Amino acid sequence: MLRCMLRAKIHMATVTESNLAYEGSITIDEGILKKAGILPWEQVMISNMNNGERFETYVIPGKKGSGMFCLNGPTARKGAVGDKIIIFCYGYFEDEKIKTSKPRIVTINSKNRISKIK
Repeated sequence: MLRCMLRAKIHMATVTESNLAYEGSITIDEGILKKAGILPWEQVMISNMNNGERFETYVIPGKKGSGMFCLNGPTARKGAVGDKIIIFCYGYFEDEKIKTSKPRIVTINSKNRISKIK
């Protein structure tokens, strides 16, 4: 049996931009994506700490080192610049693999820099 489990999480990032005119997605600093193990175009779920919104989209890599977290297209309506968000990435695992797998959790500080990787 396959179970859907948390694979990666980017915790407490701050939304830096909002671009309603774009087709859709979230743009995230490429360096942070790599540290979290999230691939470009991969599906993510986002939870907005400020307004309680929870939504799914896909990831576009942004400039490495920029600290960018930009809500694009319709997702721009789900949050505002300055909102704190949590990005979840799930995967499907066999029961045996679950026993040895741990999610990678990347905690972001108030300047959108990595403060801890777990």
